Amino acid sequence: MKDALEKIQRLVDEKISEVRQQKEIEDIRIKFLGKKGELTAILKQMGKLSAEERPVIGQLANKVRSHIEEAIASKAEEIKNAEKERKLKEETIDVTLPGKAPKVGKAHPLNFVLREVEEVFLGMGFDIVEGPEVETDHYCFEALNMPPHHPARDTQDTFYINDNVLLRTQTSSVQIRIMENRKPPIRIISPGRVYRSDAVDATHSPLFHQIEGLVIDKGVTMADLKGTLELLMQRLYGKDCKIRLRPHHFPYTEPSAEVDIMCFNCGGKGCPMCKNEGYIELLGSGMVHPKVLEGCGIDPEVYSGFAFGMGLERITMGRYNINDMRLLYENDVRFLEQF
Repeated sequence: MKDALEKIQRLVDEKISEVRQQKEIEDIRIKFLGKKGELTAILKQMGKLSAEERPVIGQLANKVRSHIEEAIASKAEEIKNAEKERKLKEETIDVTLPGKAPKVGKAHPLNFVLREVEEVFLGMGFDIVEGPEVETDHYCFEALNMPPHHPARDTQDTFYINDNVLLRTQTSSVQIRIMENRKPPIRIISPGRVYRSDAVDATHSPLFHQIEGLVIDKGVTMADLKGTLELLMQRLYGKDCKIRLRPHHFPYTEPSAEVDIMCFNCGGKGCPMCKNEGYIELLGSGMVHPKVLEGCGIDPEVYSGFAFGMGLERITMGRYNINDMRLLYENDVRFLEQF
């Protein structure tokens, strides 16, 4: 038995000297010190020894076990340190090399133009207000002088959640909410997303953004409307920019007008972009209808006001000479990096 113990010690020393990985160390521990290991098997035979041999062999067995445990621990620490040294060499960073600058994003062209528009109106004393995108039929149509079955609803056929709740077709619903809860004078713009069941093409989308404006006060006239819009367009497109108002009809304004901007491509001379008219249709506007004022608790005999609504996408396309609205939604970095 003494020879067997000494043989195990020599064998362990040989195997440990060849070890290169932690897993191999564990395999050696299990093979010699495990429940079914070779040293354990020898120790189970201690009962067969005489009383004189048992202390001698027991002392030797303990010495061999301690030697094996120390050898395993020492080799494990050696492999751990070697692995750590290898990783440090592989992951060494040369701090003298130039760093990689992080890629910094910037505002989307829609947001950039929206901020410009907001700055113009803030400078004129307007407040910026928001409202819910999921609206009731009352705020989206009826309060805007469009009762059920009104033909003007057909052009704004939208996404209904039920018979009374829908995704708003315009941010005019915000104007109604403000007029119901705020006394004149009122000067606001209400930007936000709106929804209509339009087919997607170069100039239409079922989701787009509107900026609507509202002014309610004593003595407000069409001249105030024209001056406000003219200032906005000159700030956006330059001092030489001109606008024109054409008679139109909107249920919630009377009188109503379409507002055209002088073609930024030909300067009003006529070209394919403006269909040789020299002007491009940009937004709708008019004096707030007396029925709308009255429905919101504002006396139309005392107060008057104007309202307008413009598409943010259309303004942005004109500002940057973009010919397809879909480019604004595709998130193509190659396109967006131009702005």
